[in-house]
Amino acid sequence: MSLFKGPMRQHIEGFKGLTNKKDVLEVQPGKEVCIPLVCGAVTNIDILVKEGGHVCIGTKIAQCNEGNVVPIYASVSGTVKGTKKLMHASLRPQEHLVIENDGKYEKIQSFEPVDYETADRESLIDFMMNAGIIGLGGAGFPSYVKYKFAKDVKMLIINAVECEPFITADYRTIQENVKEFRTGVLAMRKMAMAKEVSIAIKKTHQDLIDFVNEAFKNDEGVKAVGVPDVYPMGWERVLVRELLHKEYEKLPIEVGAIVNNAETAIAFGEALLYGQAITHRILTVSGHGVKEPQNVKVPVGVAASEVVAACGGYAFDEVKLIAGGPMMGKTIVNDQFVIDRNMNALTVLENKPYDSISCLRCGQCSDHCPAGLQPVRIAQAVKTNDKSAMERLCAMDCIECGLCTYICPSRLDVTENVRKAKRQLAMAKK
Repeated sequence: MSLFKGPMRQHIEGFKGLTNKKDVLEVQPGKEVCIPLVCGAVTNIDILVKEGGHVCIGTKIAQCNEGNVVPIYASVSGTVKGTKKLMHASLRPQEHLVIENDGKYEKIQSFEPVDYETADRESLIDFMMNAGIIGLGGAGFPSYVKYKFAKDVKMLIINAVECEPFITADYRTIQENVKEFRTGVLAMRKMAMAKEVSIAIKKTHQDLIDFVNEAFKNDEGVKAVGVPDVYPMGWERVLVRELLHKEYEKLPIEVGAIVNNAETAIAFGEALLYGQAITHRILTVSGHGVKEPQNVKVPVGVAASEVVAACGGYAFDEVKLIAGGPMMGKTIVNDQFVIDRNMNALTVLENKPYDSISCLRCGQCSDHCPAGLQPVRIAQAVKTNDKSAMERLCAMDCIECGLCTYICPSRLDVTENVRKAKRQLAMAKK
């Protein structure tokens, strides 16, 4: 980490007004859905249904048993057609389970609901595991692991910041699912044995802060907290820094914090109240490259092309399609990848060329890096293939937030240089 730190964050002009006041649009699936058989970096997934078999919405179709238990559930009713390899939003080809949509949308309860008030902590953790609740803010990490080994938790932080400039899915989802949100948050507090709960929302969303505080007015120790409208305030390290004024080495639990996304809390609430697994995602489809920006509710496994078509199609002949937000999302060359459980946005931008100049050595990328890294020096190490320097400069600590590229006056893709360093170090370790 840099000895002399700069602001380590930056206000980014947003475009949330494109979607945050619109009702959520339900996107119906086409002839088939292709559900990714992947859990984070794990692709060793056990398929639990047979080709030719019938499934309903909510049928358990697969499960990850490598490292952590993560079940996967069907998002439509129909016939299992087998598997095929498709490009995934992670930019890697992955196996997908294909379900032919029968158009009947038969739904079953995936598991028995649980009353969190009477259930003990261990039962709730097991329930979260078997319900397949993962982080819905983008990482997709199995949420139960955070609680399984939790102790001395001072604060449970519910992340509703949405610091990416276009995304408003959490903003809309909390308002439309307040009962589920409250249930999920209070159950998480019980699992964490936390003294207090802070629901982090941008100060600029005072209406949502007031709404959430009203919902929890009878729940002592739970409150919505306004945080600065800067990027990347939604990263858990920055949130912990803001709310607890502490730094940690690897995980927030080291300083007595657990961080979960707001939509994860809602999904957990739906599981507890209704026995409902994660079969759909609410995500933001926005950007000046799509005709009708919208928050949409989409079955997992629907192709991005179908989602964009439901939002009026592309506004330009040449667009840049990003799985996620423009800062941390991944640009994908076509729209045939599908919506996965941990995807929170599709961003569509006009594909405009731009000119860059040589590095000015101004140091702004280092000043603004929220991880306290020195991207210029890492880029130099990549140029000279100096892996020991890359390691010494902690290149692997980069979360690829994109702020260094955004802030660069030379318009260099600074983040890509650090990605190269991470790839080289990862290959060297293999």
